[in-house]
Parts: sequence; C-alpha cells; structure tokens
Amino acid sequence: MRMAPLPSADGVWDRLRLAPGALADGDDIAGEAALVVAEGAIRWIGESARLPAAFAGLPRFDGGGALVTPGLVDCHTHLVYGGQRANEFAMRLAGATYEEVAQAGGGIVSSVRATRDADEDTLYAQSAARLEQLLADGVCAIEIKSGYGLALEHERKQLRVARRLGRDYGVTVRTSFLGAHALPPEYAGRSGDYIDRVCREMMPALAAEGLVDAVDVFCERIAFSLEETERVFKAAQALGLPVKLHAEQLSDMGGAALAARYGALSCDHIEHLSAEGIAAMREAGTVAVLLPGAYYTLRDTHLPPIEALRAAGVPMAVSTDHNPGTSPALSLLLMANMACTLFRLTVPEALAGITRHAARALGLQDTHGALGVGRPADFVLWLVRDAAELAYWFGQQPRRTIVRQGRIASGPLEKPIA
Repeated sequence: MRMAPLPSADGVWDRLRLAPGALADGDDIAGEAALVVAEGAIRWIGESARLPAAFAGLPRFDGGGALVTPGLVDCHTHLVYGGQRANEFAMRLAGATYEEVAQAGGGIVSSVRATRDADEDTLYAQSAARLEQLLADGVCAIEIKSGYGLALEHERKQLRVARRLGRDYGVTVRTSFLGAHALPPEYAGRSGDYIDRVCREMMPALAAEGLVDAVDVFCERIAFSLEETERVFKAAQALGLPVKLHAEQLSDMGGAALAARYGALSCDHIEHLSAEGIAAMREAGTVAVLLPGAYYTLRDTHLPPIEALRAAGVPMAVSTDHNPGTSPALSLLLMANMACTLFRLTVPEALAGITRHAARALGLQDTHGALGVGRPADFVLWLVRDAAELAYWFGQQPRRTIVRQGRIASGPLEKPIA
C-alpha cells in the first residue's frame, strides 16, 4: 500500500556540520554550514554566513550542530524473497560448507521454492518490513535483485515488488535482473538450455516492461560458467542494459576480468580476486563491492585483496548483501563497521563505501552518494560528534533525522522552526 505523505523538507537547513567528503565537488566546509531544499532538490550549500539573501525568507530547520552526510546507498541486496533459511545457518555451524548445503537441496533453490509459492502481495509485505529497517539506518537508495524466481512469471513478480517498494516508500530503487543466479530444479543438468531462456525470453520481456535497470550473474562453480556468463552479458548489451557480477566469491573464476571487458558497473564479493582482475577493473572503472556480512556469516577466512585494490585506486563500495542464506543483515552501518574491523578499511573509506562509491556501483554517481546543487534532497543529520562514530557503534542506532527525496522521512524534526 502507498505510504501517507511525509512532511516536506523545503526550506533552509542551518547549523550543520558537513561530514568530510560529503560534497560532490570534493571541497569541505570547515565551519557552520547550511543547505537549501526546494521542490525535492538541493538548491544551495555553503557556509551559513554566506546564505544568499534570496533564501533568507524561507522556512528554517535548526540542525542543532548535527553532522550531515549524504543519504546512504545500499548497492547490493536480494531484499525480495519468500521464507527464510535459519536452518542452513545451523547446518553451517554444524560443519556443512556452502556447497554441501546447496547439494543437500538448500541454498538458493530453497528460497526459490518459497518465493514461487508466495503471491506478490505476500512478498511485498515481507520485503517492506525488511526495507523499513534499512531505511531507518539512513538508506536513501537501494539496489534490489531478482534471482529467486528463476522463471519469467516469478522473476517478474520479484521485480514488480521492488518497483512498488520504491514508489510507496519514496526511496530510489535500482533493480538488477539476476535470472542467472542458480539453476532451477526443472533444468537440472541443462544449464545451457536455461541460459538460453534467460537471454532469449526472460531478459527481453522484463526489460520491455521497464522492470530492469541492470543485469547480474552468479559466476561460480556452483552456479554459472564464464561462457554462460558472457552469453548473458552479450544479451544485456544488445538490450542496452549495464551489467554487474557476483565475482570471485568462492574461487578465482576470472569473472571480474570478463565483467570489466563489458564495462561492468561493479564486481561484488571478490574475496578471490586476482591481480589481473584488479587491473581490468581499474581500466574499466568498475567498482569493487565488499560484502562483509556474507564473509562473516560464512565464516570465511580468505580476505578480499583490500591493499591491492587500494593501491590500484579501484573504488570500494560496501553493502549489506541482504539475503536469506548468507547475509541476513539489515543495517548498512553495521556493514561499515565490519568493513573496518574485518577488512581493515579506514573510516573515510568505509563512509565513502556506503555513499559515493556505492552510488557509482549503481550508475547513480551523478545524483546520489554526495551532496550537490541540483541533486535530490537525500541526506541524514546525525547527532554524533565525529564521523567515525557512524562506523564505530554497533547494536546502537545514532539519533538522526533522515531527509529522503525532499521529505522528512524519520527523526525528531517534524516542522520548520518559526
């Protein structure tokens, strides 16, 4: 159902401290700052003392010295699905590997069964509850993948729910068609035939319906080969759709280099990423998306090559990878903490990873992930002293006011001060 209208954020937001790196132009404002919102967009940002006279009569919001960041961006999620897989969590704790769980009939195919059995309204209700938790963390843009339907009608159902969530909650949603996520049971032993259907039937139909913003593939031993991945990429290219890739999570398949040749927006997971893959991603401008929630849940010990990515200048995004099997995470701030503690990102790297680099991983770098004149009014006021606190705390949600698409979506401010 459509949510009730939220209060407008139009006016002057004053007494702010801009977080380092928050501005799209790369500059910082050291002193007290203000920004002006009108008709859902940012119209001016600068030092409070330099507020143009033309804006002096607008309603004013007292920021109270809050730290301001761009709205957070969760650039890799599988948010729409049926059921849950807590039993598999227990299996892994008892010693089963990711591959053994899949071979026992669990894994992605388990979620496929539950998703196929659920109608669209049921999927919407379940997914909305999860989305609300992410939005409460300050998320203002999110990617939602399909991939738990593995048949046209069910992939369509997932993507339709994703679009509904974006409309009803006033949040930017980018959809990724992940039909090549796993081999459905009815195609056992016939992966080539299934990829034909993905490329010739499913992808064109869903793209024609306006349900697809990008195309993703799970390239791995337990999923799809390099050759099958490239077939999907070629089909996406023919439809004018950008590509992404679940790459090098469990082994080095060479998927990142392949994805980079197709100008991929991002390669995600990348624990086993090679030097060749890093070089290809750097050349293509492909973002490395780090998913510490899956690393943690799977009790992985093979770290992504953070230092090599850093040295190469490959932008690193951080995301929840919310999914029922390997990352049932519903806090992007917690993922920022994990990226620091598990992967040794610095605080500035982690914060860039959940804002500007995450936006780039979705092709949204011109509108999201940084504050700038003409961009949507997506920002968060945090009642913290230091930006490091956003990656420091876990199990505690800092007090905040969230402005999303020019509306006050959450927080203590309900109306401008007189």
